[in-house]
Amino acid sequence: QVQLVESGGGLVQAGGSLRVSCAASGRTFSGTVIGWFRQAPGKEREFVAAINWSGGSTEYVDSVKGRFAISRDNAKNTVFLQMNSLKPEDTAVYYCAVRNPFGRDWSQPASYAYWGQGTQVTVSS
Repeated sequence: QVQLVESGGGLVQAGGSLRVSCAASGRTFSGTVIGWFRQAPGKEREFVAAINWSGGSTEYVDSVKGRFAISRDNAKNTVFLQMNSLKPEDTAVYYCAVRNPFGRDWSQPASYAYWGQGTQVTVSS
């Protein structure tokens, strides 16, 4: 089992920055892909970004490219999502997740086996 805990969310003005973190316990991230998703009220859960074990491969949804950066510290079992130039439409609960070994599409929630409880990010206009 893997337990994931997100932190770092909060309230920020449009144009500001936040860094959210995802800390894992229970077992290591070894060899895993970690993804960030978000869900706004009344909307489906949306893929934001993902990163492979080495950090050498990343994916982003088009709406955050150039503004968000995903990174990981495997020694600390932690993944980060640096969010810059935030917009009100980035407001959502942000979740991290560990991909299951058979999940091929990094952008699909069904490819992930373990999820955190989420952290709220609110961007005011």
